[in-house]
Parts: sequence; structure tokens; C-alpha cells
Amino acid sequence: MGRRKQSSIFEDLYGIAAALPWWIGVTAAILAYVVLHRYAEAEVPVNAAPGQMGQMVVSQMVKALATYGQYIVPLILLAGALASWLGRRKRQDLVRDVAAVRSGDALRQMTWRDFERLVGEVFRMRGYGVVETGGSGADGGIDLRLRKGGELALVQCKQWRAYKVPVTVVRELYGVMAAQGAAQGYVVTSGQFTPDARAFASGRNIELIDGEALIALVKRVRAAAPVDLNARQSAPASSPASATQPQARPAGAPACPRCGAAMIERIAKQGANAGNPFWGCTTFPKCRGVRGL
Repeated sequence: MGRRKQSSIFEDLYGIAAALPWWIGVTAAILAYVVLHRYAEAEVPVNAAPGQMGQMVVSQMVKALATYGQYIVPLILLAGALASWLGRRKRQDLVRDVAAVRSGDALRQMTWRDFERLVGEVFRMRGYGVVETGGSGADGGIDLRLRKGGELALVQCKQWRAYKVPVTVVRELYGVMAAQGAAQGYVVTSGQFTPDARAFASGRNIELIDGEALIALVKRVRAAAPVDLNARQSAPASSPASATQPQARPAGAPACPRCGAAMIERIAKQGANAGNPFWGCTTFPKCRGVRGL
């Protein structure tokens, strides 16, 4: 087995910036320039006493590195931030495209990488922090690591066009969950699961999401996202009465059973249904009407 090629510090900086939200990369680039520019402009004595020669050499090396680094490091961070922004746009486009179709053809025609991006974006839109691992390394083939409420969840993505996911995949995930202390596991596929796989997942903290269920989930999170944005931008402070008016209900969203206003998808944060989605009234906390999904 060949050795894995070690990445350089510049590749690591780019990878970190690309994995973080784009605005963090931009902020880091600005801070890096400010700090490195300060060292690049610092005065270094040319002559030094014999006992201070070592310190002078180190100061000159730091100044030289900072002189070049004040431009190189911010450029790398900005390139990573651009990749992060483009990647997020790509994920949002995938969600939009899948939400617009009625069959599973869009899922089956995706590359495995786009399928993983789609699943990750769906979980982001449900309030999870998502780290895409790509299913490589010593993580048991895990593609996504999710965090919400301090709990870890693991996701395996199976973009198989002609096969049903067997029970072995679910068993492997269950073992990795136990080894890593994960509270929840998900197996997401563009196809279906065998009856044995569903039987094994039953009664365990493993949710199996097949192609049909994934499309339905994409449509729900896609329908809920614009409502959240409208809820923040509506009801200006100068017109408090407008905040009490019911909002327009998006297609597929039910009316509140208590006040008749529009409802949006929310995630339960506590209780027996913690982590599960439900319909909540957009006028909350004035109205606490809910519906099950």
C-alpha cells in the first residue's frame, strides 16, 4: 500500500477555507493580512551584539516570511472562500432542481458527488451542522457527519442506480455509530432498501431514506426555506399591525388549525419528538398551533 501524499500548509489552508462558510474565509484573509503586514513592516536591527545574533537571524526570517505571506496567505484564503461560495450555490441549485421534478430520475442521473452534496444541503436546511468527509479514511465509509444540539449523527449516501441497499450496509453503519458514540444514523439512497435492511434498522436509531422519501424531504425543506426568509423580512418596525396579518401559505403547506395562518416546517428541539420535523404556525409565539408531518 502506497503512502498517502502529505498536503502542504497552503493546501490545508485552502481546504479549511473551502469547508467553512465563505464569509469566515474572507474574514480570515483580512486578519491574516493585517497580522502579517505588521510583522513585514517591523524594523529588524542590522547589527547586533554577539549574544543576540540568534535572535536577529530569527527576526529577519520572520520578516522575510511575513513579507511574502501577507499576500500569499490572504489570496489562498480568498480562493477557498470563493470555492465555498460556489459550492453552496451548487448545493442550492441541486435542491431546487430535485424539488422541481416528480420522479427519481434526477437522483439516479446524478454523480455520486452531487448526490452527497444534495443530501448534505438537505440536512443543513434542517438545522444541522454538516461536515462532508467523502466516505474516505478510517471513518467506516461515513459520508457526512452531522451536529445538532451537541449530538453526533452519521450519514452514509448510497447513490446506486440499479441495486437495493442490503442489510450489510446498515449493520456496518450501526457498528461505526457505536464506535464513535453517535446518537443517530442515516442511510440515504437514490434507490430502495431490502426488507432485511429495514428490519435491522427498525427499533434502532437508524433512519433509512430511500429515493422517494428523499425527494419528498427535498420538496419540504425547499418549500419551507423561502417562508422563513419572508418571515424575517416582513412586518417592518414602523407598522406593528402588519405583524399580525396571516402570511401567504406556500404550495403544500397546511393552514394553522388554530388561527388559519400559514405554517412552516420546524424541527422539535426537545421532548420525545426531538429532531423530528413538524408544521408550526408562522405567528409563533402568538399562536402555538402545530401539525404533524
